[in-house]
Amino acid sequence: MYPYRISILIVFLAINLLEAGVVRRSPSNDLLSDGEQKAKVALQRCEKSYQEAKARQTHAAWAYGSNITEYNLQQKTQAAAEFAAVAKIVAEELRQYDYHSFRSEDLKRRIKKLTKLDYAALPKDKFKELLKAVAKMESKYAKVKVCSFKDKTNCHLTLDPEITEIMATIREPEELKYYWVEWYNKAGKPSKAAFQKYVELNKESAMLNGFNNGAEAWLGEYDDPSFEQQVEDVMTQIKPLYEQIHAYVRFKLRETYGPEVVSEEGPIPMHLLGNLWAQTWENIADITSPFPRKKLLDVTDEMVKQGYNPLKMFQMGDDFFQSLNMTKLPPAFWEKSILEKPKDGRDLVCHASAWDFFATDDVRIKQCTRVAMHDFFIVHHELGHIQYYLQYQHQPIEYRRGANPGFHEAVGDVLSLSVSTPKHLKRVGLLKNYDEDEQARINRFYRSGITKFVFLPFAYTMDKYRWSVFRGEIKPEEQNCRFWQLRSQFSGVEPPVVRSEEDFDPTAKYHVSADVEYLRYFVSYVIQFQFHKAACQLAGEYVPGDAEKTLNNCDIYQSVEAGNKLKEMLSLGASKPWPDAMEVLTGERKMNASAILEYFKPLHDWLIQENKRLGAHVGWTASDKCVARKFDFLSYEK
Repeated sequence: MYPYRISILIVFLAINLLEAGVVRRSPSNDLLSDGEQKAKVALQRCEKSYQEAKARQTHAAWAYGSNITEYNLQQKTQAAAEFAAVAKIVAEELRQYDYHSFRSEDLKRRIKKLTKLDYAALPKDKFKELLKAVAKMESKYAKVKVCSFKDKTNCHLTLDPEITEIMATIREPEELKYYWVEWYNKAGKPSKAAFQKYVELNKESAMLNGFNNGAEAWLGEYDDPSFEQQVEDVMTQIKPLYEQIHAYVRFKLRETYGPEVVSEEGPIPMHLLGNLWAQTWENIADITSPFPRKKLLDVTDEMVKQGYNPLKMFQMGDDFFQSLNMTKLPPAFWEKSILEKPKDGRDLVCHASAWDFFATDDVRIKQCTRVAMHDFFIVHHELGHIQYYLQYQHQPIEYRRGANPGFHEAVGDVLSLSVSTPKHLKRVGLLKNYDEDEQARINRFYRSGITKFVFLPFAYTMDKYRWSVFRGEIKPEEQNCRFWQLRSQFSGVEPPVVRSEEDFDPTAKYHVSADVEYLRYFVSYVIQFQFHKAACQLAGEYVPGDAEKTLNNCDIYQSVEAGNKLKEMLSLGASKPWPDAMEVLTGERKMNASAILEYFKPLHDWLIQENKRLGAHVGWTASDKCVARKFDFLSYEK
């Protein structure tokens, strides 16, 4: 026996395997070169100043979003400019190191992320100009007030809750058309000039970051040159089911409103779909459900009866995450969040949002929550963001984000897929005297389909449009009509009145006004079903071929096994490429629509037969509801 020879052989073999790349090098200090050691020291110093500046910027943005005043806007702009200056200093210092040649993949990844500046790459004056353009669009959006259709002396109706509730509940087409036009004219049209300035500076910042345009910069967040093609492949996969849903809904609306309002083969007039942007159609389930005599699954009345309030709704969401062995909401969340609309009359952005303040346990939500089943699901979605923040808060600042932008949006919705099942609603005492036969089951899938599935073409269009604008494929003089052309092409909807280039309707959607990339929502609506499928298998709630344990009747509540795997994925943050993170939970490395199509297969099968029985036309003709009258945006009132 010659143990020392064996040791030498092992060391020799290990060295050769390392050099061959078979064994990954550890990022530990003893394997770092002198240059990497120096870079790591600099990185840790830079991370501290970067995190502090990022936290200050977030606090200022929260103050403005919670109370829209000129002073808060100035503070927000100043904090953003200060963060941009710090980010530039950090990037310049770290670029001194030849990090591309580093052996440590982790060190290389961390420095690469901190040297990408986004808008901060702009010169200081142009950076402030861009912030001003976005703030102008966002402010005009947030401050819109319209007069009542029935009482023109009442001109204090805001998006949330008044206009949103009107679009969801009113069934008079002329009244719906009035509010649609008022909203788009006031929330969209005044922002056209600011949008042009934003597009100009967006391109300049993208080029300073090494991209040809803003579309490339946004898609670059997905770390995959083929990702746009993956998205287009999903659109192809989902088209057959979307066309069936569209055909059925149009037929039902034509029955309700008559052929003079809804055509047999054209796009659906979007003001009839229960939502200002026709992004989801669940609010018209009462007049379009397959089996209207069957009671729709809606626990809103029961929530009111049991005395639910926004606080209780968030406590229920917190309980769900804790049941999965995930993290309890910290005290600061309850102390600092805004969970319902303040009664002091201030202007604020009511759009539900979750916030990470880049300190330990400082996470918050700002949401004008209403006691309704829809908002109950939104609560779980927003808490999904919060849970993600809490799981990766141990990571360095550059990794404190989702594996890709869509991951963040998907996490909360994984919970919502469980929470929305009759099984779960019965468990928590919100659903009583509800027996689900086949008709009720189809109604439930239909309700989910017009909530989730029809959202996909809308979400795709929001960024398909902006990519084309950023790339210069859509010129300023055609931006409004091309927007409606895309909405018609992919969603089969159209505005209730003729629009022109004198209008500007894209910024009537919050995320366009606020410069929020939208592909994340599309991605999330696809991968959440991949996540859901994997979590349900871990929970023993989904077994392929078992009629009792289907993907669309799974509730992972109280499953520690599913929760632990979710935690493992979430705790990575952005420290690994997103396929690595996805693989932890699902075993898959690509986005695909197979899971969402499996979830909705009972609905798809039923719709094919029902549309044949009804004689409903599948597909739609192009919309003619926008005319390209010339508009000089440069002379438009600033």
